[in-house]
Amino acid sequence: MSQAEVETVLLRYFDGLYHSDAAMLCQVFHPKAHYVCATDEDLVHLDMAAYLPIVAARPSPASRGDVRADRIVSIDFAGPNTARALVECAIAPKVFSDFLTLIRTGGRWQIMSKVFHYQLRSR
Repeated sequence: MSQAEVETVLLRYFDGLYHSDAAMLCQVFHPKAHYVCATDEDLVHLDMAAYLPIVAARPSPASRGDVRADRIVSIDFAGPNTARALVECAIAPKVFSDFLTLIRTGGRWQIMSKVFHYQLRSR
């Protein structure tokens, strides 16, 4: 179990979101990963083939000059190849709380699922 290795994946995840870099996110997500949200009651459930083009098409927070607001809240390990992380980040006008499950396979950590909630940032 390596906390540092998981933290590295999470930091790349934040970078990919901040720069709307689908190629970078493709590296941190497992190809069979799930993207799930029920904030608006209607379940949103996407695979990576549907999710990554959405990221690539949106203006990046970096291009808008948004101040980065991301942090790792916690990382827990269930074993040497399974971890869970709670992270927070902002992509205006939303603030996200993400539950990320990670697996170590093929000698590297990848995000297997992203289940999240968001709130609109108060002004």
